[in-house]
Amino acid sequence: MTWRKFSGEIINSPILEEVEKAIEREAALGNKLKVCIGTDSQVKGAVTDFATVIVFLREQRGGFMFIHQERTSQKMSIKERMLSEVQKSIDIAYKLCDLLDLYDVDLEVHADINTNPMFKSNQALHEAMGYILSMGFVFKAKPEAFASSYCANKMVQ
Repeated sequence: MTWRKFSGEIINSPILEEVEKAIEREAALGNKLKVCIGTDSQVKGAVTDFATVIVFLREQRGGFMFIHQERTSQKMSIKERMLSEVQKSIDIAYKLCDLLDLYDVDLEVHADINTNPMFKSNQALHEAMGYILSMGFVFKAKPEAFASSYCANKMVQ
């Protein structure tokens, strides 16, 4: 799984190591961090682009993120695609949660799912929320889910 920084620089070490280095670096600078993980997707013809982001928020000092992108030609309903986004976010959150607990870094999982029933993505809201909460993670949906709705979205547009 290839990760990169927002600058485009490829991350060559395992993502767990890179996250730990970032946490240690930020702690040494006196920054308190919160990590938000989110995934968004965009259908482009027969291909669906997915972007998963790990967003590091520095308390009152901005933030930065790591990005992973992948493509699939598998056909999916809107609900399948929304739940696939959630699955990708949970996979990363699960890999990082022990490390984040060790360094006392708060974690949120963001779902690019609208809480308004007028939107198609809403049909996956209850399953996504149940899945994320049952895994023990803090859940955020639109409009609070900026990691997926803005950061990951920017990568698939």
